[in-house]
Parts: sequence; structure tokens; C-alpha cells
Amino acid sequence: MTEPLVLADPASPRRPRIPRLLRETAFRRYWSAQTVSLFGDQVTMLAVPLLALLAVGAGPAEMGYLTAASLLPNLFFSLPAGAWVDRYPRRRQVMIIADLGRAALLLLVPLLWWADALNLLLLCAVAFLIGCLSVFFEVAHSSLFAALVRRPDYVDANSLVNGSRAMSHVAGPSVGGVLVQVLTAPVALFSGVLTYLASAVFLAGTRVTESAAPSGTARGMTAGMQYVARSAVLRATLLGTTTLNLFNYMFAALFVLYVTTELGITPGILGLVIGAGAVGGLLGAAVTGAISRRIGIGPAVLLGFVAFPAPLVLVPLAMGPEPVVLALLFTAEFVSALGVMVLDITVGSVQIAATPVAMLAVISGFRRTVNHGIRPIGALIGGTLGAAIGVRPALWIASVGALLGVLWIGFSPLRSMRKLPEE
Repeated sequence: MTEPLVLADPASPRRPRIPRLLRETAFRRYWSAQTVSLFGDQVTMLAVPLLALLAVGAGPAEMGYLTAASLLPNLFFSLPAGAWVDRYPRRRQVMIIADLGRAALLLLVPLLWWADALNLLLLCAVAFLIGCLSVFFEVAHSSLFAALVRRPDYVDANSLVNGSRAMSHVAGPSVGGVLVQVLTAPVALFSGVLTYLASAVFLAGTRVTESAAPSGTARGMTAGMQYVARSAVLRATLLGTTTLNLFNYMFAALFVLYVTTELGITPGILGLVIGAGAVGGLLGAAVTGAISRRIGIGPAVLLGFVAFPAPLVLVPLAMGPEPVVLALLFTAEFVSALGVMVLDITVGSVQIAATPVAMLAVISGFRRTVNHGIRPIGALIGGTLGAAIGVRPALWIASVGALLGVLWIGFSPLRSMRKLPEE
């Protein structure tokens, strides 16, 4: 909606351009909780593996066990957690308890280390339990988002949240690395504890009206899956993102190996290349709202499905003089990260808009189960394919195959949808 033009008083001081949603107290506190929690996740993701490596003496197999322990809850508990959260009327309370639980578990790690009682089994147990609480936090997030944000503001609100996500990917690992270097990994984990506590405080101060699902509403895991299967919009976005994730994780499994061994890129330069991707993500979060208003939400989703995977073909294409190779890699990471923000923001907004409020958590859990479940499969296929036919040909298959995800959207009502869909 176009706002009336108001002429500024020349004598009045210029006010900083703060996004309108951040001037709303409830949303600002919710967004602040998300932001500090995302930064805490990034610090924890770096500090815990380093602690396993330096303090516990973990080798490659043990690092794999630790990673698997943190990811398994997404695969096995997302759907039942979503079904339970939909029946519980206070989703904000679920998120607060999850934050407090994650803070307590993370605090336990340095305490065990100082008591000389930390071992790999306990570290894996902590990682698993933190993963379980993160699942509840994430599936409850969609319901709280819908209770806080008006439907016309979904894209702008998602842009702010995903902007924080991109910024956490830029600054989080750097801050975490410095903290580990200066304070050691166990002490660095205290910063993660503080971020989870801060998130709980912000959420506790967020005033929002939540309601339980109406009596008689179809709920539960089966109802959620059936609803997605019947909805042309939700079905297309789930199949599209699953196809994209399959091929993207085939690509991710081989990217670092290919760039460092076959292209001869040093770890330092590789870090800069990945950093360029994070900057592209920030730009994508900033422009997605304007793009979706300009061309419509459906075409913006189509754009995201192309702009995310298409630039990655530059990676297997990279060859020749080092400046040319670096230019192609930087371009691929920057544009692809911009595209993934367009995709995440628009698809996330469409999925929330097309889902009944009473089923937001269970359908979110169903999506997490499918999309997180396909990732290790993609990584295994990528590794097997790379060993069988060579890394570069496998990267060509992965980067081109990821474009197939757009076909699900092209043959759905989304392709010409100008506004967010109704439930």
C-alpha cells in the first residue's frame, strides 16, 4: 500500500531510517531474540568441535559421531515435535524453555572440562540434547511469527530475520574463532550461554496473543502430511526445495576438496571466497522485499530457485590463470548467496501464508524432516559420484541438477502468483 507523501520539516533533525517493523516493540524483541540466538549457534558450532579436537582428542571418526549427534534430532523429532507444539497454546513459552535448556546444557560442557570429566560420549550427549531443544525452538518459531506479523508484512519480516542469519554467518565464526584463540574453547562457550539467555529474556518481554487450535481442527503428524500433499503451493515448494537440497549437498560434499586440491586455492583465500558469499546473503536480504513487490511473490520464488544454484556452475567451469579462477569462485559464491536469500525469504513467506495457523508447527516439522533427511543422502551420493567419475564431472551434475528444483514451481500456481496465497 502506498503511503501518503509527507513533506519533512526542514528545521527538524533527520531521523535514522529504521525499518517500520523494528519500531514495533513486540517484533523488535522477537527479532532481537532470533538475532542473538543465531550468533550463539555460530559460536557454538565452531567452539564445540574445536573442544572435541583439542580437549578430548577426537579424530575424524569421532568428529563424525559428534556432527551426527547434533543433526539426528532434526531427522527423527521434527515431525512429532511440530505435532505436539500445535496442540500447545503457548509457543513463546516453548521457545523460552528451549533457550534456557540450551544455555544450561552448554554451561555443563566447560564445567565438566574443568572437573576433568569431559569425554566424547558426554559431548555427543550434550550435542544431541541441544539439537532436540533446537528442534522445538524452530518448529514453534513459525507459529509465533504468524501471531506477531501481519500477512502483508511476511516478506519484510522474513527479510529482517534472514538478514540476521546472514550477518551471523559473516561475524559469528570470526567472533567464535577469536574467542577460542584468546580464551580457549571451553571459556568461549560461555558466550553461547549468554546469547541463549539473552534470547530467552527478549522472548519473555515479547507481548503477543497466542491461541490454541480450535476444537475439532485436524491436527497431528498424519494431518500435516496430508495437508501438504493436497496443497498445490506447499507441495510444490517442498518438492522444489527437496530437489534443490539433494543436489546442493552433493555439491557441498565436493566443493572444498575440489577447490583446495584441484584448483590449488589456499585455506585463507577459501575463507575469503566463503566470506563473499555471506556478503551476498546480506545484500539478498536487503533487496528481496523490493523484488517481490516489483515482480510478484511467485516470480520472486522462481527467481530464487534459479539465482541460488545457477551461479554454482562457475565452480566446475573455473580453470586457467589464478585471477580468472578466483573471479569465477567469488562471483559464484556472492551471487549464489544472494539467490539463496531471495529463495529462503520468499519461500518461507509463502509457506507460512499457505498454512493454517493451527498446523504451522507440524507442517514446519514435516518440512524439516524431509529437507534435513535428504541432505546426508545428497552428500553420500556426491562423494560416491566424485569417486566414480571424478570430482569435476560430479560437480557439473550437482550444479546443473540443482536447477531441476525450479520445475516444480514452474508447473504450479506459484509461477504467476502476485500476492501471498491464502490458507
